[in-house]
Amino acid sequence: MSLVSGTVAPGVLASPAAAAPAATATVALSKGHVDLGARIIRGKLQMLVKDGTVAGRVTWREPAKTRYVVLGAAKTTVPSAKSYRFLGTAGAPLWMLPQTQRSDLLWPGWNTEEIKSNVVRGSVTWSLRGVRGPGAFALFTTGAFGAPQVLFDSDDTRADRVAIPLGTHAHGNWAFSKRGTYRLTFTMSARLVNGKNVSDTEVLTVQVQ
Repeated sequence: MSLVSGTVAPGVLASPAAAAPAATATVALSKGHVDLGARIIRGKLQMLVKDGTVAGRVTWREPAKTRYVVLGAAKTTVPSAKSYRFLGTAGAPLWMLPQTQRSDLLWPGWNTEEIKSNVVRGSVTWSLRGVRGPGAFALFTTGAFGAPQVLFDSDDTRADRVAIPLGTHAHGNWAFSKRGTYRLTFTMSARLVNGKNVSDTEVLTVQVQ
């Protein structure tokens, strides 16, 4: 696994998160905008899914109660460029939720917009702790010149973590090598301004059709 730090640009800081609890219903999300976000609620860090799939409404959800669905329209092939070898052999099947929004697919991202600098010192660290599933998982961004920057790669043996500046809202390419159900174990951690370290580990289920 590769180490990438500070690869996403910060945005404008948002208002403090409300202390309202996350929704408890189990849902499957297959189209629209979602983010995996960090919030500080009553002095604790919570990693939650920010569900914006319904226009004009945001629902915060527990990752354990949320399933991302990768529809068949996401099927593509591994690009021929050598810089994409981390995804497998050129031309091999690949199911990918792309960095750029498509109306026929889920558009997952990540954000730290709910946390202000008077609450957390420095960045939020996002780590991939493990992947269970039929194939490999990778998350990468693509720059203006098309070169991929790998955030997470389940086929790499080193620890994957990325430092996310406060106020960030970003998207990347979520790639899966085979159909089936994946369980991605993520941790988000931070240091509060009072010096206390806080973290949350959650399992996100992704179903690739």
